[in-house]
Amino acid sequence: MQNLRLRLTPLVLVFSLLVGFVASPVFAQSKPQRVEPRGNDKRNQRPTPKTPEELKAEEEEKKRLEEEKNATPAEGVFVIDTNIVNVDAVVFNKKSGQIITGLKKENFGIFEDGVKQNISSFTTPESPITVTLLLEYSKWTETFGRASGGIFEPGVYESIRPVAQFLTRFIKPPDDYASVIAFDMRPTPITDFTNDPARISQTINLLLRNQPAFRENNLFDAIKFTLVGGRGDSVVLDNSESRTSEYGGMVSVKSKRRAVILVASGIDTFSKINYGEVRKIIQEAGIPIYIISTGNLFFKRYEHRLGPTDDITGGPGRLTFLQAKNAMNTFAKESGGRHFEMTFESEIPDYLQSINGLLRSQYSLAYDLAAKHEPGKKYKLEVKVDVDGDGAYDDKQFVVQHRPYVAVPKDGERPTGRGEKR
Repeated sequence: MQNLRLRLTPLVLVFSLLVGFVASPVFAQSKPQRVEPRGNDKRNQRPTPKTPEELKAEEEEKKRLEEEKNATPAEGVFVIDTNIVNVDAVVFNKKSGQIITGLKKENFGIFEDGVKQNISSFTTPESPITVTLLLEYSKWTETFGRASGGIFEPGVYESIRPVAQFLTRFIKPPDDYASVIAFDMRPTPITDFTNDPARISQTINLLLRNQPAFRENNLFDAIKFTLVGGRGDSVVLDNSESRTSEYGGMVSVKSKRRAVILVASGIDTFSKINYGEVRKIIQEAGIPIYIISTGNLFFKRYEHRLGPTDDITGGPGRLTFLQAKNAMNTFAKESGGRHFEMTFESEIPDYLQSINGLLRSQYSLAYDLAAKHEPGKKYKLEVKVDVDGDGAYDDKQFVVQHRPYVAVPKDGERPTGRGEKR
């Protein structure tokens, strides 16, 4: 645990507070093991001469491997193929909020820049989920959490609680996978993707035994790291001897149902990338982000004491909180997710139930492109639904939640997601 930058402090109170949702039975599931590539082993070669057919096959395989090697992109660049566009969609009633299930391919219509597309692939909501929980874990997290009025537990528990409850209540081994990343000045992966209940319990206990060390919240950098990866702190629970390592991010996850759950205030201190850049990354990744805000109660309770802008000590002003709220709304909308503004801790179970329901009710649609998208352009997406099958789209009664754009990065500009693939 020496890799974790946060200061460790034993908390005897932790197990009594959360025993209700970490004491679930532990099934004997193993963490997926990484398979190390093996080189050619000359001792395994056949002692007899190879036939002409074998020599020809070997030469073709060698040529194929050489072509793949030459096609490997440079570091930090993710190759995209634009023959198929995938769109995840959730349908729900405008008035009641009830999620609509049981729909078929014929009930949907996809439009790109106003032009209707032929749906080439359709999958009903039945796939497992793979999520990354991104947690703001800083001194400001403690400060905002104290606004809930709790005097028997640290303020940071207000942020840890949603993560712990989702991991223990909604991740269903062996098919579901989850990873956890905590951030202040920079993101730190606590655990890589796991379906092991014991590893999940270790993750929760580690967060609870720690105290935030810095008050900076570099939110934009953390979102980029979560989505597209990069070089960062090694995964804490892997106990790696290396201080840093490469992290793949959500775009490298091969799963039909992916999402990020962000638990944060929305305040960014001094990220290396700016607001416009992180928006572009979110649009290109095409991965829904479900957000639980943690600074809302603090702002409502102390708004009358705050100045219009940040004070001389760096304390956030009213404008900073409003900007954070707008940023969170934008991130959720442009990713195809949703933003939940938490005011009281009692709201958390309902938020998590909603997020789980939305994740497990996504329809996966895809359409073929007549021509590849132009790099650097953004294409507007619209998904409509005809629930009763009468041939008319039910826009007034039903809402289709999906990402609003297909954003294509410029050649070699930055890594992106698999919203488009061959």
